[in-house]
Amino acid sequence: MLTIAALTLREASRRRVMLALAVLTVLLLTLSGWGFSRLAAESDSGGLTTGERLLASSEILNLVMFGLSLIAALGTAFLAGPTLAGETESGIALAVLARPIRRSAFLLGKWLGLVAFGSIYTVLAGLAQCVVVKVTADYWPPQPASALALLAAQVVVLLTLALLLSTVVSPMASGVVSVGLFGATWVAGVVGGMGVALHNESMEQVGAVSRIVLPTDGLWRGAMHGFQDPSVLLQLSGGDLAAFPFLSVSSLTGVYLAWSVVWVAIIWALAATSFQRRNL
Repeated sequence: MLTIAALTLREASRRRVMLALAVLTVLLLTLSGWGFSRLAAESDSGGLTTGERLLASSEILNLVMFGLSLIAALGTAFLAGPTLAGETESGIALAVLARPIRRSAFLLGKWLGLVAFGSIYTVLAGLAQCVVVKVTADYWPPQPASALALLAAQVVVLLTLALLLSTVVSPMASGVVSVGLFGATWVAGVVGGMGVALHNESMEQVGAVSRIVLPTDGLWRGAMHGFQDPSVLLQLSGGDLAAFPFLSVSSLTGVYLAWSVVWVAIIWALAATSFQRRNL
């Protein structure tokens, strides 16, 4: 199992998606660095107060981190599908599984390799973004470790879903569906935030249910809370703050984190069952 995980990690590093991730990440870091440097220049010239600078830095950092999470989502979703479905269609998986290797162990090895790849990329790219913000705007998020861990958890949730889909549909379709659900869940979360601001219970339920069905948006909101300065919560009322798509009102609860772990376990079990029954 560990051998398969290591081979999967090595294979992922050789795919063209790795080059695409690198180019997009460097582009995002460059553009965000320029933007934060302009924000710092505006503050130094007296155009922004300290409170306004903190609010702007927090919201822009969350915006940039969402871009980073989207890049990670695209990369891992379109990597998970070909890694499993591609080997199944080409016959490579059949050659490996002809030996005394259980399909569940093979799948777990693939999953562990993808988790390692997605987590390492997310943490390193996110840490690089925090350093860029510190150098250009002299802002450092209050809880970078927990925020980056939640971003990595978001990637794990999405690639697990993509792995399940790759056992029943084509690699391209599994990537498209995974990223589509990722975007739809985020939009539903924005709708739920607007519902809180407008005191509309139906709209609130849209966001709450979506975060239970697919925990990516919930984990993202927990990450945002770790990236933003606590003082920004004092500058806006709770209802108004909920309407901001790139600010988070509160941190995640232990119950929700536990549900996210259970969700991953359920989806992985479904993927293992589907792969076990698949005709190779």
